[in-house]
Amino acid sequence: MSKGTIVITGASSGLGEEMARQFADLGYDLGLCARRTERLEAVAAEISAAHPDTRVILKALDVNDDDAVFRVVHEFAAEFGTLDRVIINAGLGKGAPLGTGRYQANRQTAMTNFVAALAQTEAAMEIFRAQKSGHLVMISSMSAMRGQRKTITTYAATKAGVAALAEGLQNENVPGIDVSIIYPGYIRSEMNAKVEQKTKFMVDTETGVRAMVDAIEKRKAKAYVPAWPWVPLGYAMKRLPLSVVRKLA
Repeated sequence: MSKGTIVITGASSGLGEEMARQFADLGYDLGLCARRTERLEAVAAEISAAHPDTRVILKALDVNDDDAVFRVVHEFAAEFGTLDRVIINAGLGKGAPLGTGRYQANRQTAMTNFVAALAQTEAAMEIFRAQKSGHLVMISSMSAMRGQRKTITTYAATKAGVAALAEGLQNENVPGIDVSIIYPGYIRSEMNAKVEQKTKFMVDTETGVRAMVDAIEKRKAKAYVPAWPWVPLGYAMKRLPLSVVRKLA
């Protein structure tokens, strides 16, 4: 018997793909969406082979298409009958130092990571408010703790915005609806595949996502993951002078 239904955006690679695997292992039915349907199909085939009774529904979705976001989320709700959890995970890591002629790269990241996340939040909350139940999960980043330098300035700002959206809903405290903000630290994924493999505190995808899934299952209001070293580092990053924070990044 299914433990519930989960929709994951950006599920064709990286953290989203691994979350799909791990939530399937826990007994959930899954609604997976991303732009690359061939990657989704490979993930679904793997899950179905390991868990023949798990229901997996796939949908193509470009999260920058507002109309498609609302349509796809409502289709998932109609096909499953109910949505227990929506994980807003789709994101982009492009960026350049501000003022260096790469505005389009920064704009693309801002639109994908924040404006598209707003559309996904609106769509999910429509379903949850109608059901009077649900669990919204927003994937932010440890970079959201403070303003960041150079190529990740815009990325960090978008992830701070995502966290603020979620915290606003926590402040609203809608009856029956839980909201979680997940702040991943350095977790190996497709987005950071070109980053130096020996980056300090980097963990493999499976380990990092296991920490994310554990926090999500506990419906934590916020979670820095993995807890070590990101809980103490998160505390420090919020309070130390920027001259010190600069050396932590």
